[in-house]
Amino acid sequence: MYTDLPVDQLATYLGSQSEPADFDGFWARTLEEAQAHPLGLVLEPVETVLSTVDVWDVTFNGYGGEPIRAWLRVPSGASGPLPGVVQFVGYGGGRGDAHENLFWASCGFAHLEMDTRGQGAGWSTGVTPDAAGSAGPQGQGVMTRGVTDPGTYYYRRLTTDAVRAVQALRSLDRVDPARCAAVGMSQGGSLAVAVAALAPELAAIVAKVPFLSDIPRALQVTDAYPFRELVDYLAIHRTRVQQVHQTLQYFDLVNFAKRAGVPALFSVGLMDQITPPSTVYAAYNNYAGPKELTVWPFNGHEAGAIEDDLAALAFLQKQLAG
Repeated sequence: MYTDLPVDQLATYLGSQSEPADFDGFWARTLEEAQAHPLGLVLEPVETVLSTVDVWDVTFNGYGGEPIRAWLRVPSGASGPLPGVVQFVGYGGGRGDAHENLFWASCGFAHLEMDTRGQGAGWSTGVTPDAAGSAGPQGQGVMTRGVTDPGTYYYRRLTTDAVRAVQALRSLDRVDPARCAAVGMSQGGSLAVAVAALAPELAAIVAKVPFLSDIPRALQVTDAYPFRELVDYLAIHRTRVQQVHQTLQYFDLVNFAKRAGVPALFSVGLMDQITPPSTVYAAYNNYAGPKELTVWPFNGHEAGAIEDDLAALAFLQKQLAG
């Protein structure tokens, strides 16, 4: 059922998140620190049972120079230059198995699927630790890891990893760096929007039901996890509400969207309890670049499922046409 704003209000809703004065400076410093470390890109071929897709186990240096794992999948025997897609994974998941997620490579793309540091035990496996750790207590999952300070917050590290993944994809010999896109669903969609702002050399993004948008409203209108992790934390750490909200301003999609200029395809499910529709619209309505939105009136967090994938394919084939 519908539990959020009426559809006519969603079309103009801009969100309730504030913007910190040093948002741009914070991210400039963060990425400058990351760039001080070599990318350290290493590719190891993987033996699989696949006959149409070749796979490599990839390592590159992310936040703090810490090694991040990924899979690279390309059409078997392809030498390039190919259009490239970097994919970011939803909350709780990791890069999974080498034999999984063959859609993009099967459609002719060089597909880099980034592992998610400190995740990968919820619904797909991961192997990359969150070596940086954090300060202070946290609730389950990673939503509250280091949340009392933007410098220690988990999503500072993960977002930096995502920017470095874009750099890794674009540096591959078999990839055309002018025809690269970022895609993701939920948490992965939020990272796609963030890198659209922080890595403007991308040609396009696809953000399906993106997470981490208009966080103040999300905490008031949904009782679902992962947002509920923040509610649980603040119910115990009652004096830290303002401090936590100040941290979250640096990671909210509303503020990234204002700075993103590459063509984007969004999707939203109007019955979504995990990323409430108003939060997705807040990101979409603030998005500064060319944009399209697919609305699924009777779907939740699954949104358009395979129809979203096919729409993403058509969108990227158009945007990345060589």
